[in-house]
Amino acid sequence: MTAVATAPEVAVQPRLARKPRRLRWERAVSPIAILLLWEALSRSGVLSPEKLPAPSTVLATGWRLTADGTLGAHLLDSLTRAGIGLVIGGVLALVLGATAGLLRLGDDAIDPPVQMARMLPHLALVPLLIIWVGIGESMKITLVALGVFFPLYFNTYAGIRDIDERLVEAARTCGLGTWARLRHVILPGALPSLFLGLRLAIGAAWLSLVVGEQTNTQNGIGFLMMEAREFSQTDVVVLGLFVYAALGLLSDLLLRALERRTLTWRRGLRAA
Repeated sequence: MTAVATAPEVAVQPRLARKPRRLRWERAVSPIAILLLWEALSRSGVLSPEKLPAPSTVLATGWRLTADGTLGAHLLDSLTRAGIGLVIGGVLALVLGATAGLLRLGDDAIDPPVQMARMLPHLALVPLLIIWVGIGESMKITLVALGVFFPLYFNTYAGIRDIDERLVEAARTCGLGTWARLRHVILPGALPSLFLGLRLAIGAAWLSLVVGEQTNTQNGIGFLMMEAREFSQTDVVVLGLFVYAALGLLSDLLLRALERRTLTWRRGLRAA
């Protein structure tokens, strides 16, 4: 009786499927509780409507301004300024950050002056920007671009410099050219930092827009708030703050969704 050689059994471990993210409605409990408490305090008279109107009053004001087209027109102007500033500052930050991160000459020429300039709060440059570019649209767009530039530049630079050099050397050993290494090694390695920088940059863009639109503006959410202040329309002022907050939250949620779809290979720690 002859023995039949059999191939050794290989223990195959099932691949752990990553659980899809689900909406966590628990995160909405605390904001809703704050709004309900605010509403209760306003209706009971603890909070003066002249100082801080109830959320229902602000909502009614928002519906009224939306129905007559006022809110939509001002919102479009604000989005246009933010978009143009984001593109200008973002493109400049990506180009300079990548140049400084990839090239030693670029690092020596670009990074030192940027490091010096970052110590200056860009919102404090408003008087100087008024002298340089005037008080029109150029000043507001420049202010947004400056707010976008620094967080995106530093995260681009850090994302490239934090890539393990052994991965680049391994790619070079495998015969990958410069552009192939950029595409398959450097870009994927820097993407997490790029998304972080973009999230910070968008937040800085909205903050810069709030300040810029309160300086000699004839349209935009900031102008709507300043005009309401002159007539003591506190509900419109609070509505403007809500709009800015909603824009920031919405842009962050969209960017988080894009990040999850782009970085499907990355598994980060989740809260227990």
